[in-house]
Amino acid sequence: MSDSISDSGDCTDGSVRTDFSDDRTAVTEAEVEALVKGICFKTGPPRTLGVEVEWLVHELRAPQLPVTPERLDAAYAALRTVPLGSALTVEPGGQLELSSPPAASLTECVGTVSADLDAVRKVLAAQDLGLVGVGHDPWHTPRRFLREPRYDAMERCLDRTGTAGRHMMCSSASVQVCVDAGHEEPGPLGHTRRWWLAHQLGPVLVAAFANSPLVGHRPTGWVSTRQLLWMEIGAGRAGAPPLDGDPRTAWARHVLDAPVMCVRRDGGPWEVPEGLTFRDWTRSGTPGPPTGADLAYHLTTLFPPVRPRGHLELRMIDAQPGDDGWIVPLAVTAALFDDPEAAETAYRTVKPLAERAGSRPAPNNPLWLDAARSGLRDPELHEAAVACFTAALAALPRIGASSEVVDAVAAFRDRYVLRGRCPADDLLDRLRGTAGRAHGKDISA
Repeated sequence: MSDSISDSGDCTDGSVRTDFSDDRTAVTEAEVEALVKGICFKTGPPRTLGVEVEWLVHELRAPQLPVTPERLDAAYAALRTVPLGSALTVEPGGQLELSSPPAASLTECVGTVSADLDAVRKVLAAQDLGLVGVGHDPWHTPRRFLREPRYDAMERCLDRTGTAGRHMMCSSASVQVCVDAGHEEPGPLGHTRRWWLAHQLGPVLVAAFANSPLVGHRPTGWVSTRQLLWMEIGAGRAGAPPLDGDPRTAWARHVLDAPVMCVRRDGGPWEVPEGLTFRDWTRSGTPGPPTGADLAYHLTTLFPPVRPRGHLELRMIDAQPGDDGWIVPLAVTAALFDDPEAAETAYRTVKPLAERAGSRPAPNNPLWLDAARSGLRDPELHEAAVACFTAALAALPRIGASSEVVDAVAAFRDRYVLRGRCPADDLLDRLRGTAGRAHGKDISA
């Protein structure tokens, strides 16, 4: 939930304006389409990588107890004094997020974020707090930590579709992998292929890394409840555009036809219109003509499973258990996108799965639904995950991965993928083994 459009180090045409978040000039419908096409797919050879890791913050000795806002305030004030290579932000429910700078290699990305997490954990430990990697808070009902007009308006807007929005704002955490958009030319590293692959590989990543089966310390019946909640928010807010055309054109139309979450005000509550698309806004000019800054903000209120922001931001992976669990989805995704041989294997592997998705865009189609509900218990998703992990493991040495990273991916494959399991299965096993007793060490291990 970034507050601004930022350049992630992608290949950029210097003539294209990439930041208009302070532009108060009114924009027309045609100008919006041109701006979105110009900034959201910056093409060129894949050369950078990034990751955003979100964490729930919990009591170190008793994770099932809620952390008071005062303690979170004190902890985040202490963290703001720590020099970090990554950007540190706080989510509405108090979740902590680290967003890496664009890295020239997987090794550089892992090194930067690992060092930052070590520093963050040290500061939090001094406050008797810790980080837990899980896709949805297994203990607590959603409660908002940040009280700002942006989040007041977001809550009012998302409440129209039920309670899923509050859960996403306040109780969820993810690993978001950012890869370059790719070449203009066709082929395994071309931007059209990578855009398609991101959406069709998405269910495999959901299934393999599902880690949110509990709400209120009870099983929901879904291995990725976090993904289910995104689907429940609605296609206009959290859906993808159709894949049967040029990615730039499809995304620009999606942006224009998406509902406006809110109209910002300099003072007082922000307006939350109902049924107003950005296209409608440009045509009617009511309430007041939209500006470049309004468009920049509108883009940050769309939460598709793959968000084009110059680079491609893959948003479907649950937060992972353990201090370093986030490294595995980062490494696997990097290998499948940036190694040409692995990218071709991944494309051929997931192509048959596309038939199950049908014509409905992600994530509101049967394939994504099955991934969130069943994980790798689904035979076709299991087979695809085995093939993709095998391709990734072969590619990791070619993209310069360390032996520690390769070993971590191999261990995850052996523990989960080959056995048709995912981290959510461990949480469910521990819950059954403790007869309903909530031990934080069991959840966060």
